[in-house]
Amino acid sequence: MKSAIHPKYYSDCQVTCACGNKFTTGSTLEKIEVEVCSQCHPFFTGQQKFVDTKGRIEKFKEKEAKGTAYKEAKKAKKSKK
Repeated sequence: MKSAIHPKYYSDCQVTCACGNKFTTGSTLEKIEVEVCSQCHPFFTGQQKFVDTKGRIEKFKEKEAKGTAYKEAKKAKKSKK
């Protein structure tokens, strides 16, 4: 095995979030800056919002309607020629 190929491990790595939260962990980096942490992420804070409230069936019906309209428009265009 080769010696000295592993990166240096920092057991006191300082992690800083954009929200201002700071904590210490172990890493091969001395300092880590993140945009989202467990203190500000909506999943962990309970403020998660579901943007997509439509069900699978409604989505399928919309896609099917668009496809049918496209086929009819294409047929009408061919019949004009």
